[in-house]
Amino acid sequence: MNSTTRFACATVLMATAAAAPAAWAQSGVEREQSGPYISGSYGGYKSHGGEFEDENDMLAAALGYQFNPFFALEAEYIDFGNFGEDDVEGKLKGVGLSAVGRIPLTDSFGVYGKAGAFASAFDVDAFDEDETYDEVSPFVGAGVDFRVTQQLTAFAEYNHYNVDIDEDDFNGQVTNDGPEFDTGRVGLKYQF
Repeated sequence: MNSTTRFACATVLMATAAAAPAAWAQSGVEREQSGPYISGSYGGYKSHGGEFEDENDMLAAALGYQFNPFFALEAEYIDFGNFGEDDVEGKLKGVGLSAVGRIPLTDSFGVYGKAGAFASAFDVDAFDEDETYDEVSPFVGAGVDFRVTQQLTAFAEYNHYNVDIDEDDFNGQVTNDGPEFDTGRVGLKYQF
């Protein structure tokens, strides 16, 4: 994670910590247990795999529906931007659909896990050739969330993604079949 990502993560976490006393004071207020929500997040990732070793920033936006305190469905758009080495560069973006299982530890704080499918468009420019790979692959993640106000929740999350390329492309000069991505991000969720 580069210094910009670390600064953004620290800012969101400090804002959450500063707002914690107000949120705890509201713990007597009944919170909505279900309904639609939107979220936005910013973070960083580390890509692993041959010529795709790199780290960069990422952005994501999501729509979801919280059915009860324990379960939600979420659709999100993720832009990983550009990554790779001089001769092999990639650009990845996609849409994820996931089930989110949450364990509320207090009225304001919880932990969750998520699993789903990631439909990606992976553009690879290597050795003067261009290829685009469209595929659907599984992903998993986990996170923590903290209710800041009645509708606003801050969260920190880790996810793992994997995409593939055809090793026969690029005259066999790309030595791996696709990168894996470990991501860390922070964000805000607004529940209607």
